[in-house]
Amino acid sequence: MDASTRIAAEVKTTPSIKDIEDTRYIVFDTESIPDGLLVARVKYPEENLTPEEAIERAQKEEKAHSFTGSDFLPITFQKPVAISVLRVSKDLLPMALHCLDAPSFRTVEMVKLFWLGIEKFNRASLVTFNGRGFDLPLLELAAFEHGISCEKYFASDKRNRYRSTNIDLFDLMTNQGACKMVGGLNLLAKKIGLPGKMGTTGNDVYPMYKAGQLQEINDYCLCDTLDTYFVFLRSRVLIGSIQLEQEKEITARAVAWLQERVAEFPILNKYLQQRQG
Repeated sequence: MDASTRIAAEVKTTPSIKDIEDTRYIVFDTESIPDGLLVARVKYPEENLTPEEAIERAQKEEKAHSFTGSDFLPITFQKPVAISVLRVSKDLLPMALHCLDAPSFRTVEMVKLFWLGIEKFNRASLVTFNGRGFDLPLLELAAFEHGISCEKYFASDKRNRYRSTNIDLFDLMTNQGACKMVGGLNLLAKKIGLPGKMGTTGNDVYPMYKAGQLQEINDYCLCDTLDTYFVFLRSRVLIGSIQLEQEKEITARAVAWLQERVAEFPILNKYLQQRQG
């Protein structure tokens, strides 16, 4: 049974009450690329551009109008190519780690698996960094496109930024957007001795995709998910729900748990080696 089949089987299995109760948080991250077919159809419908040509032209236009010089296309023109998920217990310990639809990493399949998991563990709080502004809309749009139901998600308060069921660390650390978080998750991670970016950034994802480096993209996504998890732990110290000594103990146990999974996720070896402390 390959990883994708195993994950799908896990997600579709009716969870035990204990499993649901123990899963208190779902930490996740996504990576995306421009949807060239959509860009061509929406922006240049009469010009017979290939998806690659449409993306190149749209990126040039975006860069010309950007205050920062970024050529990143709006989220509405993106599609996910990586989704990494870490299930976390009420004791803040990791329970399960997945790169969805590995090793194929097909957009439709990973989106299906993600929303099946959210429906399954619908009592869990979502934990992201800028998930409210990027990851969740990206996945909602993908579900809309492919006709995937997110019934329990939309019936809940997970889309409300002020509810504890949606913990967006970007919102927390910027006072709900009142200040700029220059440096982003990478900065917060490095502040507390985490690896942060290890040579790859979001700007590299589309070139990596064109080069067929889907595994490397998903490795990058997984490491961002782990940074999000450990930043989340420190945020619990910040808001007073745990003490620093408790965080250290949880972190030590989490690191040991990750070390046991290096064979399944080889990138963990590099990630753990670059941790400080």
